[in-house]
Amino acid sequence: MDPLKQLAEFQLDVLKEVGNIGAGHAATALSKMLNRPVDMKIPQVNILPFEEITNSLGGSEEVVIAIFLRVVGEAPGNMFFILSQESAKKLLANMAGIVIEQDGLYSEMEISALQEIGNILVGSYLSSLADFTQLAMSPTVPSLAIDMAGAILSYGLIQFGEMGDHALLIDTKFLEGDHEVEGHFFFIPDPESFEKIFRSLGVPFE
Repeated sequence: MDPLKQLAEFQLDVLKEVGNIGAGHAATALSKMLNRPVDMKIPQVNILPFEEITNSLGGSEEVVIAIFLRVVGEAPGNMFFILSQESAKKLLANMAGIVIEQDGLYSEMEISALQEIGNILVGSYLSSLADFTQLAMSPTVPSLAIDMAGAILSYGLIQFGEMGDHALLIDTKFLEGDHEVEGHFFFIPDPESFEKIFRSLGVPFE
């Protein structure tokens, strides 16, 4: 039987801790960037089969904004930070006073602002995962894409070759004033990486 299906509560608790720390770092980094307080709600953490990722984003045809990169090192994998168009608009409006008039049309300045935010958020999650597991994990240069969720994930697959069957999903809501921004963070470890991550956390993986 697939060992991931047998994850005990305490194992998910360990991953929730990773999610909490990563989201906490991300909220702190966003606060510095926006120069105002950003709070976060306790993230939802799950391990889900790869094919369910697009469902969690509203379906494979939902147009989303994604920052994605390859993680290299002792537990290689693929990392995505995905925002809905609505969340991206809120972030841009709050951060730079940029109002997007039409969905899907972004200027170079807006895209570079989104890329910078995405880089900071992805870096926050990756560093907390690396600290927590004590595994050496480094990001490659992130890319930004605006496309249907299914297309982005397929492109990630083509870019990076084989992906594992499961993803670690951390759903976080950031609160800045009255605005709520929801981000979906996915780490899709290569097939052999999940075992390394669990062993490094002292979780039996039999």
